[in-house]
Amino acid sequence: MLVVFSTQNMPTMSSPFIRILHSSGFRTREPLPVFTTQATRTIEAHAALDLGLGVLMRRAGEAVARLALACNPHTHIFWVACGPGNNGGDGLEAAIVLRQLGKQVWVSHLGLHSKSSIETQDAYARAQRAGIAISIHPPASFDSVIDALFGIGGARSEPSPYDSWIQHINASGRQVLSIDVPSGLDSDTGEASPVSVRAETTLSLLTLKPGLLMGAGRDACGNLWLHQLGLDEISEPHALVNAPSSLAPRPHASHKGSFGDVGIVGGAPGMTGSALLAATSALHGGAGLVYVALLQDRIDFPVVTLQSELMLRHWSDLSLEAITVVAGCGAGNAIQESLPVLLKRTKRLVLDADALNHIASSPSLIDLLQDRAEGSTVLTPHPLEAARLLNTNTAAIQKDRLCAARMLCSQFRCTVVLKGSGTLIADIHHGIRINITGNARLATAGTGDVLAGLIGAHWPVQGVSAYQSACSAVYQHGLIADQWPNEKTLTAHALALACTKG
Repeated sequence: MLVVFSTQNMPTMSSPFIRILHSSGFRTREPLPVFTTQATRTIEAHAALDLGLGVLMRRAGEAVARLALACNPHTHIFWVACGPGNNGGDGLEAAIVLRQLGKQVWVSHLGLHSKSSIETQDAYARAQRAGIAISIHPPASFDSVIDALFGIGGARSEPSPYDSWIQHINASGRQVLSIDVPSGLDSDTGEASPVSVRAETTLSLLTLKPGLLMGAGRDACGNLWLHQLGLDEISEPHALVNAPSSLAPRPHASHKGSFGDVGIVGGAPGMTGSALLAATSALHGGAGLVYVALLQDRIDFPVVTLQSELMLRHWSDLSLEAITVVAGCGAGNAIQESLPVLLKRTKRLVLDADALNHIASSPSLIDLLQDRAEGSTVLTPHPLEAARLLNTNTAAIQKDRLCAARMLCSQFRCTVVLKGSGTLIADIHHGIRINITGNARLATAGTGDVLAGLIGAHWPVQGVSAYQSACSAVYQHGLIADQWPNEKTLTAHALALACTKG
């Protein structure tokens, strides 16, 4: 028997519905598995063999109907826009359930064709028998929409006969629930077609897809839920949602040497602020001692007094083998002299910004990077820097961020933090995590420098691996932005000051 819940009793982690993202600021804290489209199709095919024909589709329809009623309890007329594939079949099943519960339902469907699955054909026939209005046109009026057009069939570059429906959905001003994936969004990459649905809520079925968590996916899917349709342990995931670290409290019997030293190498003339932002975040992130090696001959007095705890050194005076070094923030061409030495001697090295650009353009530096011990280096490129490292372009990186992250960590034998919407943390041995904290407040100058410094602080402070340090720092960096008061502007300096560790 179907149980209907109200908005006061929304699905929780204890129910089959798993809440992933919500406009209220909620972010799941669980390292949930993420699967590609191909893997999802394989899981679906195996489940269909085990469960029998149509069982998954009927489960999907019931789940969609339940969430649609929870999100829109006062809706009288549901418009279900159905495509020709199994996503459309899920929509038809949802329409049947909604009709059984006394709701008015209008289904838009262009009709079955030779490629429609047996399950979809059966759902279509039962919807007709249930007396549901099925038309090739949208209804004249409706209260909310269920988008069941493409699902993981996703992004399309060519015009589609469904484009006018999508445009009507987006222009309607009504609440939109997308089944599995907002239509027009690539479920693997997060790329959106020129005409694609913008949903208030998305219910990802069976598996969580990477495209919902990065790129245009975050804007397209709105509030994100997952329903595994009764399948729990399904297969090895391609990535995990990045989750907060459970770090032990610091012992009372501690001193400044207990938590490691961080050295910042950067800040060429005119770019001092980048190095100081990294140093400030490292200091507030919990490093015991923070050294700043500015790459310039003359240092103005205000720089020295900006953060009194920071200690100025020449880069050659740093104990490179004993500290964590963050190199490249605001470094410009001035890092050319120190970079080969840092690559040879530093045991824990975070490479950012201009350090990455110089490595990308120098075969000898690439060789030095590849010769470093595994687990000794973290790269923190944004998409353009990643493109330079892989000798490609930004569009190629963004088109398949998961692949780009894998290539970077494999080619350079490093932990990689590929920044952007849905920052990726990748490592050969640990796989990929997709970070879901953070928002557009981080789209301002200097926040990348803050992240680099924070990774440097987490590495020696917690005594954990480069990968674990990167995961925890990236999560915290985004969480600060998520929790930032709406009435206050988030600057990079304010972000650095907020990087507090207990």
